[in-house]
Amino acid sequence: MEAGRSAVLTFSYSIQHAQASAFRHVQGAQLSSAFGPGTMTTSPVPPNAPVALPPLVAAYVEATNNFDLEGLIATFAEDALVNDQLRDYWGKPAIREWAIRDIIGERLTMNVTNVINHHSNFIVTANVDGNYDKRGLPDPLVLAFYFTAQSDLIVQLIILRNRFDI
Repeated sequence: MEAGRSAVLTFSYSIQHAQASAFRHVQGAQLSSAFGPGTMTTSPVPPNAPVALPPLVAAYVEATNNFDLEGLIATFAEDALVNDQLRDYWGKPAIREWAIRDIIGERLTMNVTNVINHHSNFIVTANVDGNYDKRGLPDPLVLAFYFTAQSDLIVQLIILRNRFDI
């Protein structure tokens, strides 16, 4: 896949059969052009339909869905920030512990339903499932992942459950 082109993957039950090329692309390619203005046209799509993702975000989603801790950690900068469930995780060591506990440990999966490129930041909406405590949560649980990248790595990821019922 050429640098700057969006990876197209179908994130559904068949994620195990999705192309691994997006992750390999992140390991060796220059991706800064993938985060430039106008690189994506997005709109809401039906569940399980193909969604165009920039390669770095595709690698994050693929590593999450494959329970690949090392692949997931490889998408982050050394001093990255993750904010999940209103908690900050600064730097790769803290992000690793968060991922072990909340992503890999809970067998989290993401079914991406929408992607928005907003001033070179990507907002990914996904139906999330896994072995986490689901009491009091909607089904499906829809989360928004706010990605900020620099030098081809995630420098900030904020994960929110946006509420539309208030």
